[in-house]
Amino acid sequence: MVFCDTSTLAKFYVPESESAAVRARLDAEDRVVLSELARAELMGVFHRRLRERKWSRDEFQAVVRQFDQDDLGGFWAWAPLDRLVVEQAAKTYTTLPAEVFLRTADCLHLVTAVHHGFVEIHTHDAHQIKGAAALGLTPVILA
Repeated sequence: MVFCDTSTLAKFYVPESESAAVRARLDAEDRVVLSELARAELMGVFHRRLRERKWSRDEFQAVVRQFDQDDLGGFWAWAPLDRLVVEQAAKTYTTLPAEVFLRTADCLHLVTAVHHGFVEIHTHDAHQIKGAAALGLTPVILA
């Protein structure tokens, strides 16, 4: 079982240099857990590719359908973005070292992982990689 953020989830669907490694790793897992936040962020990633004309409308709709099928098939397990996670994310900033740049969404992913007992997070986000250590998580980067 692994915990992934949106940057890793996106590479499962969007062809990038790390995509083959991400697919192989996640396909080999019995369970892939994500924050519910990743669902909305992933649609934002897909829409950006449409907006930037990297995907046609048909390609966009096809990948959305594939994600929906994978989701309905139980490939993804969703960790709730509940009040406890949001409160802990807010509190995280009160003790976060001043030199750590951690965006709110990244903090929510990291806190969700910690809240659910994970010690690693699969991520490709540079800021999240740096912030993971501050929360006691080890970032795993698949390449």
